Amino acid sequence: MNLGHLLVGKGWLTVGQVEDAAALQRSEGLRLDRAIIQLGFVSERQMLELMSEQLHLPLVQLQDVTIDPETLRALPSKIVYRKRLVPIARENGVLQVATSDAFDLYAVDDLRLSTGLDIQPVLASREDIEKVIKSHYGLGGDTLDEMVGANDSEGNGSSVAVGEDLLEAAQEASVIKLVNEIIIEAVNERASDIHIEPYEYTMSIRYRIDGVLQEASVPPQMNRFQAAIISRIKILANLNIAERRIPQDGRIKFQVGGRQVDVRVSVIPMLFGEGVVMRLLDKSNVLFTLQQLGMDDTTYGLFKGLIDRPHGIFLVTGPTGSGKTTTLYAALNAIVGPGIKVLTVEDPVEYNLQGVNQIPVNHQVGMTFEKGLRAILRHDPDVVMIGEIRDLETARAATQAAMTGHLVLSTLHTNDSASSAMRLIEMGVEPFLVSSTMIGAMAQRLVRRVCPKCREEYVPDPATLPRDLKLEPGVTLTRGKGCPHCRGTGYRGRTGLYELMVMSEIIAEKIMERAPVPQIVAAGRPTGLRLLREDGWIKVRAGMTTPDEVVYCTAL
Repeated sequence: MNLGHLLVGKGWLTVGQVEDAAALQRSEGLRLDRAIIQLGFVSERQMLELMSEQLHLPLVQLQDVTIDPETLRALPSKIVYRKRLVPIARENGVLQVATSDAFDLYAVDDLRLSTGLDIQPVLASREDIEKVIKSHYGLGGDTLDEMVGANDSEGNGSSVAVGEDLLEAAQEASVIKLVNEIIIEAVNERASDIHIEPYEYTMSIRYRIDGVLQEASVPPQMNRFQAAIISRIKILANLNIAERRIPQDGRIKFQVGGRQVDVRVSVIPMLFGEGVVMRLLDKSNVLFTLQQLGMDDTTYGLFKGLIDRPHGIFLVTGPTGSGKTTTLYAALNAIVGPGIKVLTVEDPVEYNLQGVNQIPVNHQVGMTFEKGLRAILRHDPDVVMIGEIRDLETARAATQAAMTGHLVLSTLHTNDSASSAMRLIEMGVEPFLVSSTMIGAMAQRLVRRVCPKCREEYVPDPATLPRDLKLEPGVTLTRGKGCPHCRGTGYRGRTGLYELMVMSEIIAEKIMERAPVPQIVAAGRPTGLRLLREDGWIKVRAGMTTPDEVVYCTAL
C-alpha cells in the first residue's frame, strides 16, 4: 500500500488532499511525504509516528538523550552536515544514528561502508536534529566546512578571508549565508543581543537570552573568517568597511518568518579586531498589553488610573535593559485612540506604533530631547512621551508641558520609585514644580520565569532563603531542572517586578522638604506602595520565578 492510500485508510487525509499533494510533488519535484507536510495536511511528528509504525523504527526525543562525545566522533562532521544524520549511541559495534528521513536508505549504506559499523537508524524530528548539530558541532559548521575546503583547495592556507579585498570576501555567498545563520539563530533563540568578540586565536559569539549572556557553540575555524564576517555585517548596516580605527553605528532591517526585525549595530575597534554588538528589535516581542507585562490587578488598576489622567508627569525608572521602554509602549497602546493625539521624542525610535507620531532625536543637527519637546508642544498633543530625561533642560521642558495641560510619560535612571523625585531636584528642577506636576513613578526590573517544560516543586531549606522572604513551614516553591527548551538554564521568558508610587499630599510635602528616600517610601505606604522585592516574593510564592532571581535583580 502506498503512502497516499495508507493516510486515507487511517482517515488522516482525503482523496482530494492526496491529489493536491501529488500535484505539488510533480510541480516542485518533492517526495510525496514532503509535499503532504508542506501543505500542512499532516505534521512532521505525525508522519514520523506513521513511518515508525510501518518500518518498525524507534522514534526518539533527542532532548531526552545524552550523547557521549566519543559517539559524536564516530561520524565525520561533513557527513553529519550533508546528510543531517546524528550518531546518538554506540555499543558492541552498533552505531545508532538519528535521522528525520525514513526513506534515505542510501545514507545508511554509506555510513555502514565508511565506518565499518553496523548502523541502526532511529527516527527524530528535523528540528531536534538541527538543535543537536548546532549544540555539538557548532553554529554554521556546514557553511564553514565548505568555506575552508574551497579556500584551502585554492592554496590560501590559514589566511582565509583576511586577504586584500574584504568587500569581495564579504559578498561571497558562503559568508552571506554564515552571517544570516548567526542572526536567524539569535531570532529563533529569542535573543535580544548578539555579541561578536575577537580574541587572539578565537572568535566568540554570545547571545543575550532572557537578560543573560550565553555562549553559542562555534566551530574553531570560525576565527579564520572573522574579517569577512564583520565586513559583511558592516555592509548590511551601511558602515564604512575600510574604517577600522573608530567606533561606528548602523542599522539593519530584515524579515524572519514573516516577522519584521530591526537590528541596531555597534562596531568598536579592539585589540585583536573589531567587536560587534547587534541589538535585535523584534516588534512582535515588544508590543505587549499592560496585563501581559506581569502587573497584578492592584498595580494594573493604579497604573491605568495614572495614565488616564489629563495632565502630569509619570516616570518609569530602572537600569538599562529593565523593560522601561516596553512599559511605556504598552501604556501608549492602552491610551491611543481617535480622540487623543500622542507624540513621542525618542533616541532612537525603536518600534513604529500605529496612531502615534514619533520623532527621532538627531544630535548631529541639534535635534535634542529638549528641542523636540518644545517643538511638539506647538502640535497640540494630549500625551507626550520623552524617551529619557537626561538633563535639566529636558526636565524643565517636561514640567512646563505638564503644567500646561499635557500628560508626559518618560524614563529616568534611578534604583527605586521614591528616588525619582529627588533625581529631578538634583538636576535643578525646583521642589515645588516636582511636587505639583509629578503624578507618580514606577520602578521596575525583569526576572526570568521558571521554564514550563522542566519546572518542579520543592520544599526549600529555610537556612538558604533570604531573611525577608517569609514562608510557612512545608510550603513548596518552584524551580527548573534544565532542559533543551530552556538551554539547560531552568528559565524561559521573563516577567516584570513593579514598585508603583502614586503621588499624594503627604508625599508632595516630603518632596518639598527634600526628605530622605525612606521617609518618602513610608509616606507612600498608605497609597499602596509595594517595594520591588516585595512584589518579587509574591511572584516567587506564585511559582513564577525563584528566590535567586529576585535577589539578583533587587540586591539591597
